[in-house]
Amino acid sequence: MLSRTETVPDRQETDSLDVPSVQLTGDPAGTKNLLLLIQLRWIAVAGQIATIVIVEFVLGVSLPLLPMAAVIAALVALNLGSLAWLKAGREVRDAVLLGALLFDVAALTAQLYFSGGATNPFTFLYLLQVTLAAVLLDRRATGTVVAATCLCFAALTVGYRPLDLPEAFGDLFKLHIIGMLVCFALVAILLFVFVTRITRNLRERDARLAALKQRAAEEDHIVRMGLLASGAAHELGTPLASLSVILGDWKRVPAIASSPELLEEVEEMQAAVKRCKSILTGVLLSAGDPRGEEPRVTTVNTFVNELVEEWRAARSPSSLEFTNAFGADLPIVSDSTLKQVVFNVLDNAYDSSPAWVGVYVAREGDTIIIRVSDRGPGFRPQMLEQFGKPYQSSKGKPGGGLGLFLVVNVVRKLGGSVSAANQSLGGASVTLKLPLAALALGARSHGH
Repeated sequence: MLSRTETVPDRQETDSLDVPSVQLTGDPAGTKNLLLLIQLRWIAVAGQIATIVIVEFVLGVSLPLLPMAAVIAALVALNLGSLAWLKAGREVRDAVLLGALLFDVAALTAQLYFSGGATNPFTFLYLLQVTLAAVLLDRRATGTVVAATCLCFAALTVGYRPLDLPEAFGDLFKLHIIGMLVCFALVAILLFVFVTRITRNLRERDARLAALKQRAAEEDHIVRMGLLASGAAHELGTPLASLSVILGDWKRVPAIASSPELLEEVEEMQAAVKRCKSILTGVLLSAGDPRGEEPRVTTVNTFVNELVEEWRAARSPSSLEFTNAFGADLPIVSDSTLKQVVFNVLDNAYDSSPAWVGVYVAREGDTIIIRVSDRGPGFRPQMLEQFGKPYQSSKGKPGGGLGLFLVVNVVRKLGGSVSAANQSLGGASVTLKLPLAALALGARSHGH
């Protein structure tokens, strides 16, 4: 029977970046990390422009403006190309991040070459590239960045364009110390901001992978259960057919045919056998067995009306309040699996509240809403915390709680969601939301 809980739609938190929005495809963590590198590069471009303006026009130090402007233009071009790459929906692999970091190392080396080489206090910006590589990349790729920065730094100790400083500068060592302080503060702030964001992206990726592994394990569990159920359905089919034949023979026995009470009991047993055969047919159809009934074309209103009436006839609740507010009818393919899912929800509501069960059907855009309510004791908090997990039952039966597990996974396979809530005036409700496209003729004919 269905145990109650609530499903929450999957969502991914995205960082607020000052870059154009792009569609996150492939590995979301890789995409977010590339966006962070793009943002860092914009900061680098702005910082270099500001530094060049201050040094050239405020401090009066002559700089080779044309080649330094060319390096800045190359960084801008790389950023625009990276955004175009993301908008095209291409996957961001480690090789892409490695290439971007090596380009940044080359650009920093070029700017340092034109502004004093290793004597420039901003050479400590190499540590920012190394740290980012250690967080973003694997061991081999990080080693490549470390080797590149070390070689570039070593090259700047022997080959660079010296700065032509005016004599009015005075104590150059003090000026160098001030530059180191500015560089240290800049690196510390950037590391704090960006490494924190990158680490959060990586944690989200790990959580996403863990969720995928959990879903794969659940689907494997469903496959095993489906095989067992299909085998049981095949085994039970023969004795049920025999019972049907025997009961038919009994009705022709004179002693039974002449007794209205015995004849009524035989008819009740035939109805029970027919119900069991119908359930087994649904199991076989859900398992893809050709012995199941062929899907038939129907409409939304016909499907839900017949579903509710069939359940009413089978369970005979004291009071069943059914409201169909779907509106304009739509053609669909009758889905036996969905019928069994709704039956599970109705049975659970009936077990909790035999005196009253409510069914409400409506449409929200391209989604069909089926809400089943009862006036029972409601859900326990611990049941809500373990939604979608097998063997979480409110009835305390050994091996129970598979109803919820199957309902959540079947609805999820159809692209929908299941939610549950306790009502303020008592009782509870379970809501199934399914995209109409999952039941449409075209989708079903293509094996959706």
